[in-house]
Parts: sequence; structure tokens; C-alpha cells
Amino acid sequence: MSRTARTAPPPELAQAKAEGLHNIGEAAALSGVSAKMIRHYEGIGLIPPAGRSVAGYRLYSDNDLHRLRFIKRSRTLGFSMRQIETLLGLWDDRARASAEVKQLAQAHARELGEKIREMQAMQRTLEALAERCHGDDRPDCPILDDLAAECCGSSK
Repeated sequence: MSRTARTAPPPELAQAKAEGLHNIGEAAALSGVSAKMIRHYEGIGLIPPAGRSVAGYRLYSDNDLHRLRFIKRSRTLGFSMRQIETLLGLWDDRARASAEVKQLAQAHARELGEKIREMQAMQRTLEALAERCHGDDRPDCPILDDLAAECCGSSK
């Protein structure tokens, strides 16, 4: 029975497994996506609603697992959920132009570059503050002074 055939009664779990379907635990293990995140992705529409067994267990096909792996890889590359939704739509659309996918990837790479520059600036600031700190038993601390000045608009 295919998940799309809605006229037949739901299968027993053993029958579903014999037909190549997976329960949520198996889907999690095979895709590398936790069961909690699988339910979340289903809830927000990134994956279609799971078929169900007679007992109500979620059932996932190999296509569902492939989609979950796609989502996981996209998350690993730092794409936002909105971007992943767009990427999935493009992936599903066989008539798409690859230019749109390339644009999305390039825009994301630029965003990552900006975040990297911001984090490198934070790193340099922290290193400079740590260099100025004696790190001994004296109470004076340029790190704390800087943090207080930034948050409170004053310095000691």
C-alpha cells in the first residue's frame, strides 16, 4: 500500500514495514533527524503529513527520508527554515531554472560571510580586552569595564 492510497485501511505496523515504510524511530535513525524535529517539520509543512498505521504510528517512505536528509543538509549549511522551504519548492519543481537556486545559495553565502566578519571582529575585541586584563587577584578588569560601558553608557 502506498501512503497516497487513502481508500485502503491503514496497515498494521508489520505490514507497513514489509512494504518498506518506517516508523518515526527508524526514520530518525535513517535520516539523522530526531523524531522531535521530524514531527516539527511535519507540523510546519516541510514534509507531508505522515501516513499512519492502524495503531496510529507515523509511517515514512523512502521519499520522506530523502526529504528529511535534504532538510538536514540544508540546516547543516545554515539555511533558515524559510530558505529551506524555498529550496524544497525548487527541488520539487522539475521545471525550475537553476539560476534561482544559485541566487539563493549566493545570497546565503554572502550572509554567512557577513556573519563571519562580525564574529571575527568580536573575537578580536575579546582578545584585545583579555590582553589588557591582568588576570590576577586585583579587582580591576578591563573586560568588565568594557561590558559595563557598552551596556550602561558609563565607565569607571
